[in-house]
Amino acid sequence: MMMVCLPKQVTISTIIGVFLPILLQLGESATTAHHLEPWKTHHSGLEQTSTPKIYCYKGKPKYLIHLWETVLMELSLSQDKYTRYDGFTPEDVIVEFEQSRSTWSFNLPSWSKSKTIQLNPFNSTCIGILTNESYDITLNVIRIDYWRVLIFFVGVILFFSAPRLCENSLFYYLSGVSFGICASFLIAVYILSRMIPKKPVMYSFLASGWAVAVYLLQMISDNLRTIALRYKVHAFIYFAFSGFVSFVICYRYGPVSDPRSKNLIKWTLQGVGLILVFLSSYFQEATLSIDLFLLAFHNFPPSWSAKMRLNVRQRFFPPKPARLLTEDEYHEQGSIETVKALDHLRAHCSSPDCNQWRTILKLKDPLRFAKFMEGSSHLADDEVLEYEIESKRLYQDDFLTDDSNASDDED
Repeated sequence: MMMVCLPKQVTISTIIGVFLPILLQLGESATTAHHLEPWKTHHSGLEQTSTPKIYCYKGKPKYLIHLWETVLMELSLSQDKYTRYDGFTPEDVIVEFEQSRSTWSFNLPSWSKSKTIQLNPFNSTCIGILTNESYDITLNVIRIDYWRVLIFFVGVILFFSAPRLCENSLFYYLSGVSFGICASFLIAVYILSRMIPKKPVMYSFLASGWAVAVYLLQMISDNLRTIALRYKVHAFIYFAFSGFVSFVICYRYGPVSDPRSKNLIKWTLQGVGLILVFLSSYFQEATLSIDLFLLAFHNFPPSWSAKMRLNVRQRFFPPKPARLLTEDEYHEQGSIETVKALDHLRAHCSSPDCNQWRTILKLKDPLRFAKFMEGSSHLADDEVLEYEIESKRLYQDDFLTDDSNASDDED
């Protein structure tokens, strides 16, 4: 019995030891991925394979310095000569590939694929490429994508300019004409849909018609430069006619005057601005924080903001001390202000707001007040004489004090 069992145990262990590494190697080879490095090109030769080649980007940690970074995977293949499979890991790509081989899979049309694939800089991403042609694949990293920066600042400016834009007639006509030019094709589809009988079969036809409309719009956007160069006259006629019709409609209804409608337009513009800020970066936690800050800053109480600006101005930009007046300037300024005050008093006493009789009853010398109202001086002769004597005495005292201080300094 021992001699019979021993060969069986040895045989089973030998089989496991020999075939298990082979099975593991086959499992690993099925999900082998090429890790792409920034600004390096990977060349794939001409191979007849039934499984996609997988290329992975490992991502990077989220820092504010990478706020407007863009990662592009560029292929040297035309859109209709390869099939793409996406996933977070190589296993996800294989799963999608297996599912695409089923009868119920839905393959995206060639116009939905692109030679330039935009990746999330902060997520691990794997792309599977299935083709029978050779190609090159390059990973380009744009540290600061100026388009994203532009979208960010356009969103911020739109958010703060929304209250003024909803009141601007020029913005009303420009936005109306632009919307009419862009939406004229969809309006034509809507008019045709109103002419079609409402039956279940027609609903499916309309659904496919909208898909065709979206497809045509995609084709137009991809070939916009070619259309502008080859069909200049047709493009000009289309833009001119649709723009003129849009302007006529906007002129017929006129700018918005209802306050609630203006509020709706303002909130819509602010919402679009916040969405642009949010979509300007893959670092969505940072852009969401910026949106919340913009909302809090916009709805901050004006009295609090005024106090904060005043405190900052006084702390960092204190006002310069005013220059002191000389003695001659002091007397001159006093004389000018006294004349102004006396004229103001005469004007007040002559106005209907002043009860002259009640004022005269309170005075000790009504005759002097009457002379003052007629243009006489407000001072009597003895008061002027007393003022001059007192001024002369004070001047002499100051002069003697200055002389005594000068003699003490010389000693």
